[in-house]
Amino acid sequence: MHPFEVVSPFQPAGDQGEAIAALAGGVKNGAKYQTLQGVTGSGKTFTMAKIIEEVQMPTLIVSHNKTLAAQLFREFKGFFPHNAVEYFVSYYDYYQPEAYVASRDLYIEKDASINDEIERMRLSATRSLMEREDVIIVATVSCIYGLATPEVYKKMTATFNVGDTLDVDALMRRFIELQYERNDAVLERGNFRRRGDTLEIYPAYLEEAYRVDLDWDKVERIRRFDPISGHVIEELDRALIYPAKQFVMPADMIHNALGSIKQELADRLEFLKSTGKLLEAERLKTRVEYDIEMLTEMGYCPGIENYSAPLAGRKPGDAPDTLIDYLPKKHLTFIDESHVTLPQIGAMYAGDRSRKTSLVDYGFRLPCALDNRPLRYDEFVGRLDKTIFVSATPQKTETEQSSQIVQQMIRPTGLLDPEIEVRPSEGQMEDIYGEVRARIAKGERSLILTLTKKMAEDLTDYLSGLGLKVRYIHSEVETIERVEILTQLRQGGFDILVGINLLREGIDLPEVSFIAILDADKIGFLRSLTSLVQIIGRAARNAAGKVIMYADRESDAMRQAIAETDRRRKIQMDYNNKHGITPTTVKKAIADILTRHAEEEQDAAATSVEVLKRSYNVLVPAQRQQLIRALENEMLEHAKNLEFEQAAAIRDEIEKVKGIGGLDGGKGARGMDGGTAKARGKKKSG
Repeated sequence: MHPFEVVSPFQPAGDQGEAIAALAGGVKNGAKYQTLQGVTGSGKTFTMAKIIEEVQMPTLIVSHNKTLAAQLFREFKGFFPHNAVEYFVSYYDYYQPEAYVASRDLYIEKDASINDEIERMRLSATRSLMEREDVIIVATVSCIYGLATPEVYKKMTATFNVGDTLDVDALMRRFIELQYERNDAVLERGNFRRRGDTLEIYPAYLEEAYRVDLDWDKVERIRRFDPISGHVIEELDRALIYPAKQFVMPADMIHNALGSIKQELADRLEFLKSTGKLLEAERLKTRVEYDIEMLTEMGYCPGIENYSAPLAGRKPGDAPDTLIDYLPKKHLTFIDESHVTLPQIGAMYAGDRSRKTSLVDYGFRLPCALDNRPLRYDEFVGRLDKTIFVSATPQKTETEQSSQIVQQMIRPTGLLDPEIEVRPSEGQMEDIYGEVRARIAKGERSLILTLTKKMAEDLTDYLSGLGLKVRYIHSEVETIERVEILTQLRQGGFDILVGINLLREGIDLPEVSFIAILDADKIGFLRSLTSLVQIIGRAARNAAGKVIMYADRESDAMRQAIAETDRRRKIQMDYNNKHGITPTTVKKAIADILTRHAEEEQDAAATSVEVLKRSYNVLVPAQRQQLIRALENEMLEHAKNLEFEQAAAIRDEIEKVKGIGGLDGGKGARGMDGGTAKARGKKKSG
């Protein structure tokens, strides 16, 4: 094992050192739960990395969406170049779960498009956990869904050494049992082939393949090579092949489970018939008998995960094995943006249960399908060892469990949290006009937050009528147009941006020095304590940052947000005075967002354009269309998570791919355009 070692030109600054020492000390002293409460821009990711280096424990980092997980993966990959940093997220570019809508008698068959590169990275993650201890896994809530048990996964391998005498036919049957496919023409990931005395296999979790030279049945040589160029990378003494899928079962376990599945089918048929559900009984009988035949003959069937409980020998109601079970008992977990991630984890079970209950009730699945599920919240936290919650706005769930709450309030730039004022809503338009005029004179930008789309559009019209350069942004504005609007704001194309909650998180606009929050006293999600604190953080990139809340009274959320901001601001000012630091506005270059994405490291994250392009052959029309659809899904995912610049870069890549062979974009692009017709039909802002 290579010890965890952070490689970075930077050293802990501000109060990062204190946070690292306190949290690492808590882990070493056995604290099960701790919280890192860090303001936006304080370097929480670097702090997390230094804690891992200090405690030297395998680590799971859980984020609430694929895009943020990809960003974390890139950062940790850079921090730990000598260790195994892995990426574990849902491998679907598109996923339509199996469902039944009883009110319409509508059965929806499962439909999915699997991203081969993300599947490889998932398999690489489980393989690293089998072989190494210096592992960091960056995951989404996908980590709470069922996999094969670690014990079974570890047994489901094929091993051979130089000098071994093999039954080659038996070895190839073993590859098939591990879900590899034989293809003697083309060697692709997840395939193997035999050519005379040479056996080649392309492991599903690697970017290289193995070539085994045989002298009759004796292994003469093992080489790892590039399957595209054929270039030999290294000579090996031994090769260990893990399964091509994460849900695999040996033949004896499948055989042993068939009796249990047949008995459950008989019991369920008897119940359905006794309650007069003859159609449901016949439907279930047809499907399960077909699946049993497939399992008997092939060792696999579509939807095999729905039989995971009897296959694994679990009792009804038992929790499935997940990625967490692959981690050593002693490990560290960071829950990033815990105020969002924990509620998301808690919500997964109920939604999955509701959908599958309908399938079971109407004869589409056996009751054992209910046990193919995500972990419940209590099961999730019960499997974790040492946990650190990370958030700028931790909730009661985190703070009440934590043995200590460590605050990280100092930004390396010396920037302070913005000043906050509360002003009456009467006369607010005139007041806002004066404030934005003052910012325009200084070359600074302003944000105005409303509660509704119509209010955002009407306010834009009003301010435009006063001669101000203003635009609005909300969910009905096209995804790519949002990117262009934000870029134009930074470039000075206009001075004021009006929005709703889309401006709350994930937008880095250092040119913005003024934020106006309308109806700040209203009760609801958009004006909750968490939302207000996140909104206020948007003005913390500019040394002249100021927030004005327009309200007729001070709500509890307002009072708490103001008090918290004032507290942080005082700490930051005291630190700056003590160390002679003058706050300076973040200077972030307005790069060409249309090329920025393509310049990122190719091994950074599975969601990158380059990774997707490597997964398809653009010269084959069918694969080209698949790539376009995959890129469109990725673009929409970035936009949904407010990663507008990445979305714009992918937009341009889509246009390049469409241009190959004179494509017009295909069904996927036309469908996307049609879906935005409503937004186009609305009046344009500005």
